[in-house]
Amino acid sequence: MDTQSAIREKYGSIAQSVTTTGSQACCDPALRCCDPITKDLYSSSEQGTLPEKAVLASLGCGNPTALIDLKPGETVLDLGSGGGIDVLLSAKRVGPTGKAYGLDMTDEMLTLARENQRQAGVANVEFLKGEIENIPLPDNSVDVIISNCVINLSTNKDRVLREAFRVLRPGGRFAVSDVVVRGEVPESVRKSMLLWVGCIAGALEEQEYRAKLQSACFENIDLEITRTYNIEDARHFLTEAGINVDEIAPQVEGKFVSAFVRATKPQQSCCGTINGPACCASTPPSLP
Repeated sequence: MDTQSAIREKYGSIAQSVTTTGSQACCDPALRCCDPITKDLYSSSEQGTLPEKAVLASLGCGNPTALIDLKPGETVLDLGSGGGIDVLLSAKRVGPTGKAYGLDMTDEMLTLARENQRQAGVANVEFLKGEIENIPLPDNSVDVIISNCVINLSTNKDRVLREAFRVLRPGGRFAVSDVVVRGEVPESVRKSMLLWVGCIAGALEEQEYRAKLQSACFENIDLEITRTYNIEDARHFLTEAGINVDEIAPQVEGKFVSAFVRATKPQQSCCGTINGPACCASTPPSLP
């Protein structure tokens, strides 16, 4: 099974579990990295404004809506929107004159998100089916892109970032929470499909993340570490993946972090489009 199919299957099963049993997604055995990565991300006041199943389906590693200044009237796009928690929170902040899109490739998650939208009574929201490598929106159409521990799941992150650049308006903001690696990690972790689906093994190294954003023509790039995971945090899901935790501990300790990644699309830019003229210092190649 290829990575994308595995991700679709796992997250689809999680959505079904939340829908049918009302159990928290982080308790689902299909997802190994939920605790501690996905815990304590949303305040009680935020959770109190949302349908219960939107909270239960939260699978992120941060709270991008708490770290980005959304303004009334803006258009926001959430890449990999899952049960819709960040979309619904964003919609409230941009107000009735704004719009919040959620993009997800999993039918079960989209069904859950739309039901959560109905229960929340939020009109300025639209959930789209699609892949984050091929965003189904026109060029220069959104003000802010958010995402919550999803970009690291993609096997073509360069394309994801170029697509994000394409749909952002000039001056638009990229503001995502993601798992980032600080330095090298053991190959045994990278090879584990289970950990990849669980949002760890696909994480980019910090400097590589910066380089990919720069290659996509973003500017004002910044990574703010929001949480550092120690080996005891990782022990449970590494052990279940068949990895000798004590053996790799010195190579893993403090290497995995949650980060809030910020970047901006230049105000004056024709770069980053597939057929645009060469106006960057280093023009990005066409999308593969």
